[in-house]
Amino acid sequence: MMPFGGIAAKLERDRLRAEGVGDFHSAVKYLGQDYETLKQECLESGRLFEDPHFPAVSSVLGFKELGPGSSKTRGVNWKRPSEIVDDPQFIVGGATRTDICQGALGDCWLLAAIASLTLNEELLHRVVPHGQSFQEDYAGIFHFQIWQFGEWVDVVVDDRLPTKDGELVFVHSAECQEFWSALLEKAYAKLNSSYEALSGGSTTEGFEDFTGGVSEMYDLRKPPRDLPRIICKALERGSLLGCSIDITSAFDMEAITFKKLVKGHAYSVTGLKNVDYRGQQVPLIRIRNPWGQVEWTGAWSDSSSEWNEVDPDQRDELQLKMEDGEFWMPFREFLREFSRLEICNLTPDALTKDELSRWHTTLFEGNWRRGSTAGGCRNHPATFWINPQFKIRLFEEDDDPDDNELACSFLVALMQKHRRKERRVGGDMHTIGFAVYEVPEENQGCQSVHLKKDFFLRNQSRARSETFINLREVSNHIRLPPGEYIIVPSTFEPNKEADFILRVFTEKQSDTVELDEEISADLPEEEEMTEDDVDENFKNMFRQLAGEDMEISVFELRTILNRVIARHKDLKTDGFSMDSCRNMINLMDKDGSARLGLLEFQTLWNKIRNWLTVFRQHDLDKSGTMSAYEMRLALESAGFKLDNKLHQVVVARYADDSLGVDFDNFVCCLVKLETMFRFFRSMDPEETGTAVMNLSQWLMLTMCG
Repeated sequence: MMPFGGIAAKLERDRLRAEGVGDFHSAVKYLGQDYETLKQECLESGRLFEDPHFPAVSSVLGFKELGPGSSKTRGVNWKRPSEIVDDPQFIVGGATRTDICQGALGDCWLLAAIASLTLNEELLHRVVPHGQSFQEDYAGIFHFQIWQFGEWVDVVVDDRLPTKDGELVFVHSAECQEFWSALLEKAYAKLNSSYEALSGGSTTEGFEDFTGGVSEMYDLRKPPRDLPRIICKALERGSLLGCSIDITSAFDMEAITFKKLVKGHAYSVTGLKNVDYRGQQVPLIRIRNPWGQVEWTGAWSDSSSEWNEVDPDQRDELQLKMEDGEFWMPFREFLREFSRLEICNLTPDALTKDELSRWHTTLFEGNWRRGSTAGGCRNHPATFWINPQFKIRLFEEDDDPDDNELACSFLVALMQKHRRKERRVGGDMHTIGFAVYEVPEENQGCQSVHLKKDFFLRNQSRARSETFINLREVSNHIRLPPGEYIIVPSTFEPNKEADFILRVFTEKQSDTVELDEEISADLPEEEEMTEDDVDENFKNMFRQLAGEDMEISVFELRTILNRVIARHKDLKTDGFSMDSCRNMINLMDKDGSARLGLLEFQTLWNKIRNWLTVFRQHDLDKSGTMSAYEMRLALESAGFKLDNKLHQVVVARYADDSLGVDFDNFVCCLVKLETMFRFFRSMDPEETGTAVMNLSQWLMLTMCG
């Protein structure tokens, strides 16, 4: 259950977002650190900044291969650039692709993204703000702006960098005096808790964090016919492109092929041109290795003979340089040698040119929680339906439909949050994906409600992510006829917990909403009973149980209920606790005596019998307990509709470690819900959905509950 502090923090975050905080022009101050304030404090005090949140200690290097005591970190010293070279510079002659050379960290995916970023100066300076220097107003502090899960954050770092034998351990520039790329890598490591957390990844992850864009992936073994046009359009739009060669085993990682291509390594795609060669147009693609060396040695490589027959002016235009990590190769060879291409499309936030087309975008935050919203994929029909659900309404077809088909294009991107940080404690990326279902015609335009198991048993998906995969994000470009559709994001296995964001990008205007229950309770009217309405056998039982005072105390109620429940051998239960029985008396006690009279006990008895019937109906496997997802349906049968967040609270409070709910906990949950609903309605007689209470009333509610 989220503590009060967590709830308050979330409310504050929602308030700030409503005010535009998190947009690029009003980035969130990461960990509350304000660059300008900290810099000014350092300048006034005459000291250089030392970051308390990412100190110069071995633990920020890593936790396993780069952890404290590792041979790889032995001998590492933290030095400021002025202690490494005589005249350090932030950027020398403008940021270029050759400023990014990989060090002793497997983050080529990140460096390939940074290299592509340098091709677009406007995008680069969104991430690397102007005005930073080792000369003017130098205070040992720098900052970078990075997109993280739907918002831009401003990350402050000091300039103490890990070195070994006087050289930078990680990313470095071909210009030994230049340090912007090393400091950007440090800021990214800070966001993810350590340098080692950056090891291994997909270039799209870096692309998106430097642009806020959304990525697509192409399998080069099955490329679309118009792939050259796709690449050219993407380069013209300023999109970021990366490519890689799949590995078949761990032994292949960074293995170098006969023609000097590196397997399992992330490259940047930086150009595509047709070259006049022997009277023909030969398509060439330009690729960069972030190592800054190790280049393709096949046809059209730097020293190949083909260049001798190309017009010198065109050769100069193609910027052919020897052994700088960047090379040209024939497009047909590219398709043969590489396995996948990744393209990061820029969102409207990053597109400033009016003539560029823009996506319509929607972003949702959600989470998967054990027993309440983590239902797993479609292979688990008993639980798949409990996953979060989102409805998209597509009104207008595309302007240029293929094959005269009326269809709407949209892109769905599902991203899991903060998983790199979990590596320190043994976690990693979950295997995630999504499915898209068409809303039946008879349900279109209806109130948004969370669809149940039967719907998914009867209906097949109309589209889905191409695969479930353990990447930070999966995305798919989808074309469907105008209509209403349900997007269901999930992990592959049930009960895998994570936070996520779901982004939906449409070419035309659309509506997208999260499907959730509207909180409500169908409470029975409290009957006006007299003692004459009570069965004589029940009266006799009550007299025996209540004793001379003819009222049942909390102690007597507990004894009675546990004696009765013990007779039902089909129920697994630890029995009712004193707190549970106090809650029942609090619900039923009309005269404030803290005891139950005959009529109050009769009403409670009837409720428990009805709830027992509901419990047995939803104990589908007759195990004597309900699962957490069976409880969700059982609560609805008992008259209570709760949204996803409330179900998470219910599961955290009433389910055991195995996500089982026994009968006594089921009753306790229903008693609590009915008490809270009745109290709220007493405070909201006009049924406005809002109640106002003073401190005394609030304390009475919470203390008695």
